[in-house]
Amino acid sequence: MSIISKSAIATGGGHFNIESVVLSDPRPDEVIVKMKAAGVCHTDYDSLSWGKPIVMGHEGAGIVEKVGYQVAHFTKGDQVILNWATPCLQCFQCQEGNQHICENHSPVVAGSNGHTPGHAHLNGTRWNGKPIERSFNLGSLSEYVLVKESALVRVNEKDLNFSAASIVSCGVMTGYGSVVNAAKMKAGCSSVVLGCGGVGLNVINACKISGAAKIIAVDINPNKLELAKKFGATDAFLADKTDAGLLRIAEDIKLFLGGRGADYAFECTAVPALGAAPLAMIRNAGTAVQVSGIEEEITIDMRLFEWDKIYMNPLYGKCRPQIDFPKLMQLYKKGDLKLDEMITQEYSLDKLQQAFDDMLEGKNAKGVIVFD
Repeated sequence: MSIISKSAIATGGGHFNIESVVLSDPRPDEVIVKMKAAGVCHTDYDSLSWGKPIVMGHEGAGIVEKVGYQVAHFTKGDQVILNWATPCLQCFQCQEGNQHICENHSPVVAGSNGHTPGHAHLNGTRWNGKPIERSFNLGSLSEYVLVKESALVRVNEKDLNFSAASIVSCGVMTGYGSVVNAAKMKAGCSSVVLGCGGVGLNVINACKISGAAKIIAVDINPNKLELAKKFGATDAFLADKTDAGLLRIAEDIKLFLGGRGADYAFECTAVPALGAAPLAMIRNAGTAVQVSGIEEEITIDMRLFEWDKIYMNPLYGKCRPQIDFPKLMQLYKKGDLKLDEMITQEYSLDKLQQAFDDMLEGKNAKGVIVFD
């Protein structure tokens, strides 16, 4: 029997409506999840301008409602986190351990069969009588979602905080994974984090978890720098918008660190002009990580690479969902991973516009939509 679900629908022209979609019964390898919470991210806002109708949302957590007859690992009532980078586990990249860039299912990697961030099995979700795509194959800003079994990770936690769980599968994973999986940060090191929004705060938190001795936060907003200290930053530098490439503040940081530069630096601003900025912050043979996903042509002074510096551009923190999500939830349970502190405010689905407004105005580290 089909399910009617109240959902956030991007109309394709820069706007969205809260309307109903109809979900068919799951196919053999599909699962219907009753959503409990969904994180709100800049990518969700960007989806308003993708030029086509789409069920919005790409991160969240909920409870399994129905399963297809071939689904072996989930039953009704299971608590789950949704993962947008669904691995096939069979392709070359998955076999290499790079599940986040699956050649068959990735919705963002060029050449994969995932096609676009909105690609989904169109027959399963209908809006106004017509098939509609789901953002990143999920469409989590909806009371119910229809997804592949492989898009879910079970969470065996009593009294699970679904709001906290809902934000794991995007900014938290990206920030934590960029430090732990990609950079493989060593304890006792020094690090610089450029930009202290949601992703940057997760990078800072991960640096602390990894045992960094110095965690230097850089931002143009003094309020964000104060927040960064709560997530583990040991020092804060207020940046100036007129400082091209942050080269002046890079010199200040090098002096602060004894003239050598940091062991690691992470760019979390999403500002194309700052794509090369972490290279200016690190020592020779240091590691610079471009976390925010800049996808534009930029110019880099190759002297910034001198000497033996490593520049990385990882996707989604090199996520392996079945391995990483349980680790993150254990770190949260232990008190090391600050998920509750990340959530500034919760909203109902009908207040999604307010959640977007607060996000764009910089009021929230993270907003979450909660469902009854």
